[in-house]
Amino acid sequence: MNISNITYHKDRAIIEHRIKVIKFLDCYGAEATKEAFGASRSTVYLWKQKLKDNNGHLEALAPDSKAPKSRRRRNTNPLVADFIISKREQHPRLGKDKLRQLLKPVCARAGIVCPSASTVGRVIGDLKSQGRLLKGAKLSNYAKTRRLLETKRRSKLKKERRGNYYPVKPGDLVQLDCVIKFINGVRRYVISAIDYHSEFAFSLGYPNLSSAKAKDFLDKFMAVIPFEMSRVQTDNGSEFYKLFHESCEDKGLKHFWNYPRSPKMNAKIERYNRTVQEEFIDYHLDDMAYDLDSFNYQLMDWLLWYNTERPHWTLKLKNPMQALLDLLQLPLTESNMLWTDTFS
Repeated sequence: MNISNITYHKDRAIIEHRIKVIKFLDCYGAEATKEAFGASRSTVYLWKQKLKDNNGHLEALAPDSKAPKSRRRRNTNPLVADFIISKREQHPRLGKDKLRQLLKPVCARAGIVCPSASTVGRVIGDLKSQGRLLKGAKLSNYAKTRRLLETKRRSKLKKERRGNYYPVKPGDLVQLDCVIKFINGVRRYVISAIDYHSEFAFSLGYPNLSSAKAKDFLDKFMAVIPFEMSRVQTDNGSEFYKLFHESCEDKGLKHFWNYPRSPKMNAKIERYNRTVQEEFIDYHLDDMAYDLDSFNYQLMDWLLWYNTERPHWTLKLKNPMQALLDLLQLPLTESNMLWTDTFS
C-alpha cells in the first residue's frame, strides 16, 4: 500500500488510521484490535473488502458521504415568486434585502409568512435557473456607432484538480511553471517543465509571456522528450489559459490546475526552478536580458548536461536519462532528445 497515493486527499488522516488498524489486525488478531482501536472484526474486514474491490487503491478507505440521497425541494409560494419576477423586471438591480422589505406588506395582506432575505436570494437563483427571471446583462458603449451592445459573459473554465492522482510511470505527469527575472529594468521569462518520475527537465527563455508562448513551449517540449506524455500540471497563471489549454485538449493531454496559493502541489517544478536559477540563469543574466538567442543556446547545453550527466539525489545519484532507461527499458538510440529542433 502506497501512502503517497493519498497525499492530497481531504480524508488522508482517516485513511492512514484505517490502514494502521488493518495492519494491526493482521499482526495481532481481532481481539487485540478491538481493545486497542475500538474497531470490531466485521468493520475491519469491511475495510479490507473495499480495498480488494478497488484494486488496492487507498482512497477506497475514505468514509462514505453522509449526504442524503433524496433532498428536500424548496416550495416557494407562487405569490412570492410572481412578486419577485414583477419587481425584478421593473428594477433589475433590486437585491434580496430590498425585495424582502417590499414583500413584507404583501405577505401580511395575504396572511403568509414573509421569507427571510437569504431565502429570497435562493428563490431568485431558482427562478434564474428555471428561465423565469432574466439574468443581468452588461452593456458597453461602442464608440464607432455609439450603440449600446451587450457584453457577453465568458463561460467559466472548469478546472480539473490533481486531487489524489499519483503518476506511476514517466510521462504520466509533467509539471510546468515560469520564472520571471528583472535585469536592469528588462523583464525576461523562462518557462520550464519537468517529468514527475524521471525528473527529465526542459526550459526556454522568452521575451514576454502569454498563452501563445506557453503553447510554443509545450510544442518544443513534446518534440524533445523521450517518452509519451499524458498529463500536465500548472498553476493558475494567465499563460496557461486560452491557447495553451486548447493545445492540451488538441493533443489529448489532461490539464491539472493547482489550487490557488498552493505551490507545494507543484513541488517538483518549484525545486527545479531553484536549481536552474542557481546553476545557470544567475550566471547568464546579461545574455538573458540583451541576447536571448545566445542565452537559449547556452541553456540547451546546460540542459543536456543536466539530463544526461548531472547526478540527482532523488534518483539515487543517477541522471534523468539513466533513470528513464531503467524505467522504460529502452536503448539510448530510441531517445528523440534533439535540442536543435527547439529553434526550428
